[in-house]
Amino acid sequence: MILKDSYVDELVKLYTQHIDLNYANWSKNYLRNQFDFIGIRTPLRRKLTKQFVHEYGVPTKENLEYIILTLWERSEREYQKAALDMLEKVKADLTPDDMPWLSSLLVNKSWWDTVDVLSPHIMGHMFSAYPKLISPYTDQWILDDNIWLQRSALLYQLYYKNKTDEKRLFLYILNRANSEEFFVQKAIGWVLREYGKTNPVAVKQFVSLNDLKPLSRREALKNLRSI
Repeated sequence: MILKDSYVDELVKLYTQHIDLNYANWSKNYLRNQFDFIGIRTPLRRKLTKQFVHEYGVPTKENLEYIILTLWERSEREYQKAALDMLEKVKADLTPDDMPWLSSLLVNKSWWDTVDVLSPHIMGHMFSAYPKLISPYTDQWILDDNIWLQRSALLYQLYYKNKTDEKRLFLYILNRANSEEFFVQKAIGWVLREYGKTNPVAVKQFVSLNDLKPLSRREALKNLRSI
């Protein structure tokens, strides 16, 4: 394993060999001009990251926080995506001590493309592995003014299936059922639609008994109309 600064430098060197200005501009427009891009399409970026990890290894535990946060601070969006790819590879080694800096990723350079990976895949793993973390974090997130923390509280159980804490899920949804934020309304519909694959009766009953925004309701029932 090379030094942590060299690790990031080598990844930057690899990525910058594949600049595509046309795709970079398209990507920037797609995410509403909030982030800069190198212009690497997702399949190629994943291939390059896999190649890089094969050569240099995943970040060691002692260097993980530094490397992830350094990648997160870079201006081009591909580096945040690389950080997420690396976190996915090492998430089994994460511990409760990592939660403060992991949580910071949710509110730094936030948009759906990072939050929708962090919440169900990284936070979802952490809360499954360490259930005592749930209340101190997600109970606060759903009440926070930050819409990305609200979305994260709604989506961390997205793929829990029959392990879903239905009571907590429905409570969180009711806490934000009147939200005017598109990304919160969409998250409510998405998590209900996904949970509906496991418990369609409960989801249909919940939707019928509660006053949800039209977008949330429509998304929740998208696959349940005929059930």
